[in-house]
Parts: sequence; structure tokens; C-alpha cells
Amino acid sequence: MEKNILSLGGLGRSFGTTRAVDSVSLDIGPGEFVGIIGRSGAGKSTLLRLVNRLIEPTDGRIAFGGQDVTALKGSALRDWRRQCAMIFQQFNLIDRLDVLTNVLVGRLAVHGFASSMAMRFSDAERALAIRALDRLDLAPQALQKAGTLSGGQQQRVAIARAQVQNPRILLADEPIASLDPGNATRVMDALRSINNEDGITVLVNLHTLDTARAYCDRIIGMRCGRVIFDGSARDLTATVVREIYGSEDLSDFNESVTSTTIRPGVPA
Repeated sequence: MEKNILSLGGLGRSFGTTRAVDSVSLDIGPGEFVGIIGRSGAGKSTLLRLVNRLIEPTDGRIAFGGQDVTALKGSALRDWRRQCAMIFQQFNLIDRLDVLTNVLVGRLAVHGFASSMAMRFSDAERALAIRALDRLDLAPQALQKAGTLSGGQQQRVAIARAQVQNPRILLADEPIASLDPGNATRVMDALRSINNEDGITVLVNLHTLDTARAYCDRIIGMRCGRVIFDGSARDLTATVVREIYGSEDLSDFNESVTSTTIRPGVPA
């Protein structure tokens, strides 16, 4: 097995009688940019939380490079969560702390308990955090309180925090759902840049079809906890989209299913 393949085998999660994720089997290759689409309640968020081990699977297996992720405990599990960084829809920043410190929180996974409690960081870690902020055009805001930033800026701080974990995989759960179109573009451009330049695998849950088509090399469609589509944007036909979302009006998903989407940075 290739070193950095993420493999899900028959993965499932039940909440009482509800089957949130149902027998999902996928192989995600290194450096892929994968969008996961589907209606609310399709199982997208649960799937990402299973991969990160924020919640435990009811059945099935997660493996990375042949290592059984579902068996990890203690420090090994903490290291997996460092390797598999999570970006949430709600930015999960500490508003009263400055931006730089919020980014450095991403380094706590590699610190001992005492160092973590004291929030002690090395000069090298501070330099790493500044570089991550500069890459996202946020270095000038490094000493600004996080709570004073716009939503788009806060989400980019969350991306910088994930970057300093030195992850192999980035999981992003509806990272642009609460953002205006301009900030949504900046956040998606940042994720795409990290994917292209660093070769980091990205799995991102998305609400809108136009965004999935514009940014993702591979799109996975979920419905009722199951994967019902796995292919390229080109294969995401009107018929497939209606299978994923149902026969209801698709206008809420922000795109005509027959329209042509222009990739960012490519002129019409």
C-alpha cells in the first residue's frame, strides 16, 4: 500500500436507530483535493469526524499508510489528530487572544502537558506561525485580537493554525458556509494553494455545487449516510446531482446543474 493513502473500509456510525454513516469504503490518495457534497444530514460532517477520530466508528476501519487508525489510543491518537488537522465552520478561535497565539495553539499537540498549560512556544514556532499568517496575507494582524477580525479573516487564521500542525491531511467541515462570496473565495483559494504547493491531501465538505466543481479534483456525493457518487466534476451530471440531492428544487445549492464553471484564475 502506498505510504500516504487514507483508506476507509466499511466505515459506519450509528446514533441510536439513525445510521449517520453507512458502510463507506473509500481510498483517498496523497495530494488529492476531494469535495464531499450532499444535503444537510447526509453524513458529511460525521464522516470527517470519524476520520479524525473525534467520534468513534460503530463499525468498519480507518487506515493510513497501512496503520490501523481505529486502533490508536493515547499519544498515538493525539499524533494522528495532529497529522489529520480539522478546520470547522465555526472558527473555534479564542477571541481574547491575539491572532499569533491562536495560530500557535496548533502546536500544542507536540508539547508536553506542562508546556501546553503554560502556552510556552519557541522562537522557531513563532517564526513558523508568522510564515503561515504571511502566506494567508494576515501577518499584519498577528498581534490583533482574534475577535476583532472579519469572518473570512478568522477562517484563514484557523487554516494557519491547522498548517502549523504540519499535517498530512486537512479536513475542512463547511469552511465557507457562513462567509460572503468574496471571503469564501479567499478561503477556498488558500486551501487549494496549500494542496498544490505542499502536496497536502484536502477533504472538504461543501454546500454549493459551483464551489465543488471549481476547486475539487474529485467529488464524493453522499445521501443518507452512503456514498452514491465518486468521480470528477465532469461526471457530475444533472441526473447524478438529483440522485444526491433528491428531486427538490436545487436553487439552494447555488448553481444550475447544467452550467459551466470556470476554475479560479482561468480567464473566460
